[in-house]
Amino acid sequence: MATAVNAAVSLPSSKSSSLPIRNHIIVSPERINFNKCFLYSRNVCVGRKVVTIKAQVTTEAPAKVEKVSKKNDEGVVVNKFRPKDPYIGKCLLNTKITGDDAPGETWHMVFTTEGEVPYREGQSIGVIPDGIDKNGKPHKLRLYSIASSALGDFGDSKTVSLCVKRLVYTNDQGEIVKGVCSNFLCDLKPGADVKITGPVGKEMLMPKDPNATVIMLATGTGIAPFRSFLWKMFFEKYEDYKFKGLAWLFLGVPTTSSLLYKDEFEKMKEKAPENFRVDYAVSREQTNEKGEKMYIQTRMAQYAEELWELLKKDNTYVYMCGLKGMEKGIDDIMVSLAARDGIDWTEYKRQLKKSEQWNVEVY
Repeated sequence: MATAVNAAVSLPSSKSSSLPIRNHIIVSPERINFNKCFLYSRNVCVGRKVVTIKAQVTTEAPAKVEKVSKKNDEGVVVNKFRPKDPYIGKCLLNTKITGDDAPGETWHMVFTTEGEVPYREGQSIGVIPDGIDKNGKPHKLRLYSIASSALGDFGDSKTVSLCVKRLVYTNDQGEIVKGVCSNFLCDLKPGADVKITGPVGKEMLMPKDPNATVIMLATGTGIAPFRSFLWKMFFEKYEDYKFKGLAWLFLGVPTTSSLLYKDEFEKMKEKAPENFRVDYAVSREQTNEKGEKMYIQTRMAQYAEELWELLKKDNTYVYMCGLKGMEKGIDDIMVSLAARDGIDWTEYKRQLKKSEQWNVEVY
């Protein structure tokens, strides 16, 4: 059972709303180090001759500890509502959470579910926008990562929240094109109906271990599932769950005015400075010591050694959500670090994925 401890968090917006928030505790994670490659040398007497035998010994990544899969949890519901029979929720709140000078609008919205769409942190829902397509058929659903914990922003398990960027672009013909579903959602008024499907997905479910190290890598609205994680970790109080590990968030955005939920994250740092770290990568405003733009992988490179040490632990979990290109940049960082320990990064990442310690949802 979970209960909400009332407090107030305001979304960073000229139209911001007040949301309830909750609680935390502190413990620092243990570290485990691997030995590096070394040269073995020994003199052996063969007959009357002394022969020197040399061999390079490599420390390989150990096999991962077998864990109970989060995907086998009987309580995780998927596809309760399908496109032919969606749940009809209502919009309770819709507020812009990026600055007026940000390159694009992002909105935070809350819909009613009355507890009928039982989702978990890390899952997604589908939304079917009103209207018909050019062929006269109903629009197809679009999937969105859920941005609220299972309790919802109001702590009563009766709402679901999304973080949506309004898609507007100019095509090759010079025409302005508006994304059907994103514009439908960003334009919703309180009281409007919303057709919801799902919930879906098990890849991004958060780890059950309250002592885990959880590294979250997000670009833009890829922050959604991590907001759900972090609310459960730091703003909510449960009888059977109290987060004692380390949550480390890396968030990449183009401008400071594009930073999402920054006020909430700052409050989390105040509440649990030993359990929560956040690093921002603002690509159009920040550079590294080489003068390179500060993308999320650029920021991570500044902590490369520390991140690699954390990745050697059996209770470290990496989650990645957002633009597809960031995964390659992170691979580039890890390849050389792993090689120093005689470990093949590609194989090690395969082991991480198998043990559900490397979780990716990119687009």
